[in-house]
Amino acid sequence: MHNLINWRPFVGCALSLFFLVGCGQENMETVDAAAEVGQTAAPFAEQSIEQQAIDAQNDDFEYEADRFADIRIMRYRIPGWDNFTLQQKTLLYYLSQAGMAGRDILWDQNYKHNLRIRKVIEVIVGQYSGDRSTDDFAAFMSWGKQVWFANGIHHHYSNNKFTPLFSAEYFAALLNDTVGEADLPLDEGQSLDDLLVLLTAVIFDPSVDAKKVNTAADVDKLVTSATNFYAGVTEAEAMAFYAAIIDREDTQPVSWGLNSQLTKNDNGEVVERVWKVGGMYGEALAQVVIWLERAITVTETDAQRAALELLVKYYRSGDLADFDDYNIAWVADTQSPIDVINGFIEVYNDPLGYRGSFESVVSIRDEEATRRIGAIGQYAQRFEDSSPIMDEHKKSEVIGITGKAITVVSETGDASPSTPIGINLPNSSWIREFYGSKSVSLSNITDAYSATESGALEEFAFSQEEIDRGREYAELGGHLSTDMHEVIGHASGKLNPGVGTTNETLKQYASTMEEGRADLVALYYMMDPFLVEIGVMPNLDVGRSRYDSYIRNGMMTQLYRIEPGELIEEAHMRNRAEIAHWVFERGSEDNAIERVQREGKTYFVINDYQRLRELFGELLREHQRIKSEGDFAAAQFLIETYGTQVDPELHAEVLERYATLNVAPYSGFINPKLIPVMENGEIVDVQVEYPDDFVAQMLEYGEEYSFLGIVN
Repeated sequence: MHNLINWRPFVGCALSLFFLVGCGQENMETVDAAAEVGQTAAPFAEQSIEQQAIDAQNDDFEYEADRFADIRIMRYRIPGWDNFTLQQKTLLYYLSQAGMAGRDILWDQNYKHNLRIRKVIEVIVGQYSGDRSTDDFAAFMSWGKQVWFANGIHHHYSNNKFTPLFSAEYFAALLNDTVGEADLPLDEGQSLDDLLVLLTAVIFDPSVDAKKVNTAADVDKLVTSATNFYAGVTEAEAMAFYAAIIDREDTQPVSWGLNSQLTKNDNGEVVERVWKVGGMYGEALAQVVIWLERAITVTETDAQRAALELLVKYYRSGDLADFDDYNIAWVADTQSPIDVINGFIEVYNDPLGYRGSFESVVSIRDEEATRRIGAIGQYAQRFEDSSPIMDEHKKSEVIGITGKAITVVSETGDASPSTPIGINLPNSSWIREFYGSKSVSLSNITDAYSATESGALEEFAFSQEEIDRGREYAELGGHLSTDMHEVIGHASGKLNPGVGTTNETLKQYASTMEEGRADLVALYYMMDPFLVEIGVMPNLDVGRSRYDSYIRNGMMTQLYRIEPGELIEEAHMRNRAEIAHWVFERGSEDNAIERVQREGKTYFVINDYQRLRELFGELLREHQRIKSEGDFAAAQFLIETYGTQVDPELHAEVLERYATLNVAPYSGFINPKLIPVMENGEIVDVQVEYPDDFVAQMLEYGEEYSFLGIVN
């Protein structure tokens, strides 16, 4: 899971590492300050997270590179690169190239016209011969950057199609004034005018493919979603297809649909087009395999080699049973310093929750931070046993939870430019139960956030006491809650015998409910004195700071990410709203949380932290029951009642207050560039550079890693 999705406060998960169950998150309150974007819990005896943030702020590395629309583009470093061995550098280079080779896949998965549109943007930016100093061209460039950032023409978080701030007529003029028509993505026999007719409708008509993922309860989610996971198939047909082939008695099911497009053949029969070498996306996957096979030649451990060989086997066969074998081997490899996520991972972009988006994260273990995060994982059974969930939903034996912190070397696909900060995988419930899971925190990504600041805490916290507590402990609390979310939350609980996977039972609410469940585990234990006893936090003010932040975020501050008149639809935002509004309502009699007006501004003030912890426990119990029993109606009630609706007056206030802070709602990263040094055909070194031009990197990637056609 990504802590993943780009969220950053704490739901950690998005990377369903091929199986994983990811959850990307981004700190909604203090996105810039990373006060709630943390991941790795640091024992209090060691250097504090706050001091690390101060150290980061005192260096001369420029973390912010660009701003456009609602986006901030940042950079991250790879600490200790010069100390890596040649073998490690070479392995990291090969794995990074394998990830980049699959970049096109996500673009096509997101929308069938994305690759064509991206090519047009690349041609215009590279070859347009007209005036580039006009407001119209600036608007085009801003839109183009948004498209690059989102890996397509739909917003990476809201899923709404971007609205260009330039006209269709200006777009036509851009194409007509661009030299090199031969470079444009024209189909055989298609003229420039034909291309313009197609793209004008796709880009400018708000009624055409308006939303990438539509999870509304009262519509056909496939017909109304632009995602390319399904072609010519209705929701009812898709559900019937899987109902016919899924064996409910199978205790070790494959992840049905994870690696295929569902479509119809010439006879009108529903079929899967499998993503594999020789199948759909075969050209790109063949390149992925080439680089993985090179990586296999320089692996550091037998376990690492065995896992990568199984990944290659899976890409060649397309057999999801091979993917299970790979995941089991991957989980078992706990010793290799270098790790990789490369596959069809998170299912957030599928309205039905079956199909995985392509993603790659290449990393090397942060040894010091890993020792710190291990302090939580070793007590996993204790947390399970003392959980407020029903006894029948507890695991009698929590197996193989591996917690570590990693230094990211490269990311692509669904992990880039918007990146998770925490990962928990695999996503397969039975593999997690019998073989264990890995939870990781992305240390250098978190460090980059920690090096920047915003004034959101001072604007939305009610009292000086709350502000002081946030300044001192919010970042540590964010790191710790993310670790609890990933390491303990996603690994906890079990399904009742005979209950199907959550994408079958909870359907469009599965991701939101799972992220909420893991959040609630973290929240419940953030006020547990046991965390002080084991030395991962100095006192319960860390927990109080996290409660302050979570309620502020879920009740109001995350609203600055959506447009006026919109509902909350993104999974992580929904789960945070659902939790915050539920405990606010249930705690009203005790005045556990109070809504306060002061000088025309709204604040949410926690009056009873212990009562709030009890409420988090009650809701955790219900979330686990819903998951364990597969209670769709209860999930629908919680999310639609508490997690979807927006108070328009409060929303307007939040937007007005944020407008004074100059805070970008979303952040993402330019990747470092790995450059092999060759002598006589051999790699003798790999150097790292830190580009600072987002547009240049996107153009370079389009030139070097375009392995798919415009129609697939």
